[in-house]
Amino acid sequence: MIEAWQFLLAPFVMCVLLVGIHCYLGLHVLARGVIFVDLSLAQVASFGATVALLFELEHYNGVTYFVSLGFTFLAASFFALARKYEHVFSQEAIIGIVYAMSSAAIVLVVDRMAHGAEHIKEALIGQILWVNWKDVTTTASIYTGVGIVHYIFRKQMVELSFGHGKVKSHFIWDLLFYALFGVVITSSVHVAGVLLVFAYLIVPSIVSTLFFKTIRARLIFGWTLGTVLSFLGLAISYKLDIPAGAFIVVEFTLVPIFFLIAAPVFKLERLRG
Repeated sequence: MIEAWQFLLAPFVMCVLLVGIHCYLGLHVLARGVIFVDLSLAQVASFGATVALLFELEHYNGVTYFVSLGFTFLAASFFALARKYEHVFSQEAIIGIVYAMSSAAIVLVVDRMAHGAEHIKEALIGQILWVNWKDVTTTASIYTGVGIVHYIFRKQMVELSFGHGKVKSHFIWDLLFYALFGVVITSSVHVAGVLLVFAYLIVPSIVSTLFFKTIRARLIFGWTLGTVLSFLGLAISYKLDIPAGAFIVVEFTLVPIFFLIAAPVFKLERLRG
């Protein structure tokens, strides 16, 4: 058992980092009503990494990361522009279009690559069990930098997501939000895959909104829930010798499904009201 957790400790710490940043960003995403922006940006990041691989760059080197980040920044800038014109174009529709385009583009690119199916699998569910302490340190540094910028501009960020349009220069703040979001997504997809990142972003956030109204209470609950589910997911997947990323995604997504089915029993509409 000790040997098992020596092996699982780095992946677990990485999961805690993922919970920490994505639960916070998930609250912003829910408030903005752009639920699938994470999936879209994550798929764009994967497309960038796939293009880098096509040109025979190594999967886990710095050049590939920055190519992926460049693609993500382009999409983030486009989403910031789309929000400015959301009275003309539905932003959720634009997000879906970008997701569909990048998904199809990945298929076209991997068709020209050896081991393309394996790359698609890794892009979807990642290799969370195989992260090491260097990955943890690098990711923690990136998340810390993003967190510092969010803290410095917390009033503008919170007002822009949860307020009523009182912040001036919306495009600038939207661009900053999506650019920072793109940095996080690119780093997260690099280690966890598209689906796991989406699960960490949405599930703790959406479940926390069932029970709490303040941002602080939702964060604390979401962080706790995500950490517990991550611990259980890693332990069970290791014990059963099944893919950890895929199992954690299924485990996370079953939680809101359970609450939806059990809503009449728990009287969730009264909790929210």
